[in-house]
Amino acid sequence: MKNLFDLSGKVAIVTGASRGIGESIARLLAQYGAHVLVSSRKIDACEAVAQSIRDDGGRASAFACHVGEMAQITALFEHVKSEFGRVDILVNNAAANPYFGHILDTDLAAYSKTVDVNVRGYFFMSIEAGKMMREQNGGVILNTASVNGIRPGDMQGIYSITKAAVISMTQSFAKECGKHNIRVNALLPGLTDTKFASALTTNDNILQTALKQIPLGRVADPDEMAGTVLYLVSDASSYTTGASVIVDGGMLA
Repeated sequence: MKNLFDLSGKVAIVTGASRGIGESIARLLAQYGAHVLVSSRKIDACEAVAQSIRDDGGRASAFACHVGEMAQITALFEHVKSEFGRVDILVNNAAANPYFGHILDTDLAAYSKTVDVNVRGYFFMSIEAGKMMREQNGGVILNTASVNGIRPGDMQGIYSITKAAVISMTQSFAKECGKHNIRVNALLPGLTDTKFASALTTNDNILQTALKQIPLGRVADPDEMAGTVLYLVSDASSYTTGASVIVDGGMLA
């Protein structure tokens, strides 16, 4: 019987993969046979994860890329073309959330950094990967959005706005790229125990308020996001595209 989750022979790029949800995704995809290109801003952190994957018997390499910098996106895909000649899976997971405060106090620097990474970065990473996938007649793009893209988080205005844009972007790419056998879906995590979410999880008042809104009554572990990604990038979801899959412990319910 065919293993629908088998990723053997696939090349997967995972951004923001040096820690948190991205690291969990990278590890799981490697466990199921993909060669994972571990990417984030700092090469040392990427290489540490890649080496750990290799130590566990998986296939992984590292390449530093700040997706908020267009030149670095170009360099990443030039490397992928020369090193692998193809890309089967792109996981856009790197994100920026530099500002936590009232939306009226958002300054231009915080706005620009958040939009450059979360919208422009995802958009042009998807274009570069999509062009390669079009040539090879197939591939999968997975965008990490957020439940904040559906219900804006308090004091997280511009971040929430960019995540709503990611949901729309996912649908737009899915609509236009389906004819090239490219599937595009989004993961919408709820509150997850990562350094990225530490402004929420380390403030007890905020945390207790949030937990009251989560039927499962707890914060997610990053590993609890990776299984959904495995499904969405594998043949198990071969007829799924343009979807936003919510993994939030029931919060939006």
